[in-house]
Amino acid sequence: MADEPVAEHLDEQSEDDEGGPVKSFLEHLEDLRWVLIKSVVALGVAILICLIGGDYVVRILKYPLEQTKVSYPGHNHVVTVLFGTNRLGVFPLTPELEGSLDLGSNRFVAVRVEPVTLGTNQVLGLRVDNNTKLAEQAQRANIDLINLSPASGFFVAFQVALYAGIVLASPFIFYFVAFFVFPALKMKERHYAYRGLGFGLTLFLVGVAFCYFALMPVALAASQKYSQWLGFSAFQWKADDYISFVCKFMLGMGLGFEMPVVILTLVKIGVLNYGILSKARKYMIVVNLVLGAVLTTPEVITQLIMFLPLQALYEVSIWIAWYWERQDKKREAAAAAAGDTGRDA
Repeated sequence: MADEPVAEHLDEQSEDDEGGPVKSFLEHLEDLRWVLIKSVVALGVAILICLIGGDYVVRILKYPLEQTKVSYPGHNHVVTVLFGTNRLGVFPLTPELEGSLDLGSNRFVAVRVEPVTLGTNQVLGLRVDNNTKLAEQAQRANIDLINLSPASGFFVAFQVALYAGIVLASPFIFYFVAFFVFPALKMKERHYAYRGLGFGLTLFLVGVAFCYFALMPVALAASQKYSQWLGFSAFQWKADDYISFVCKFMLGMGLGFEMPVVILTLVKIGVLNYGILSKARKYMIVVNLVLGAVLTTPEVITQLIMFLPLQALYEVSIWIAWYWERQDKKREAAAAAAGDTGRDA
């Protein structure tokens, strides 16, 4: 019976110290070489797949632009002019034009240009289209993505395939890297690593989704409005610049949402603690503001929208670290009290 605690202690120690097989330095280099080869192959295959389906990837990347809303000052009618299936443009009416036309009570109106026969003459006339969906399109940003050189289409296609290929191949690359690194970890470290990967993937997807559906339309609308305020036309953007901006923006937001996983993993390992995180708060405010300035458009609203969730995630990490330390102290106090009771008995 007296040997049971010793045996349990040895089992726990062996479990903590368990790692992969001992290898020489050259064997580790060989394993690393195969990790790099498999990762490059996975990335190449993913890029090829995305290059073939480039038009579908572009549709996905253009969705935030299609959801971008624009505002029109005043209360005059905003007319969307259509000719057949073509949209000729969106025009806010002046008070004089609005007084001469009977367009109803809705502010956003769709008007079709159609041929009208007057006697022996045929002229173009205007007809109000009651399709509300066509009229509401005026509230969306009408921005065309263009290529300005013969080779731009090929460069844009490769750029789209590269960004999408990295996303598509990343699970396989993570698996190859984990297969190389995990044998060197102890069982306790593996446990935290698995949990960190699970939470990290979830937070990364949440960050990308938040940027894609909520933050990106606001940033694009602000960019267009600022250009118009300066007196520049903002209805045509270079396709490669738009794709680069959108992909870097979403990637930066996803990586920013990874911050709690990295911080809390370092807390569990013992590198960081509540005191260090609390003292670093003022530095993280500056870091998150800089990230908001670098990864978003250069205007305050979008930068603050990105800064607030990043700083909130850091604050959550601080309080989780505080809670963990409090629980550890309680367990240590309970263990010490149990030991004192055993000695008194």
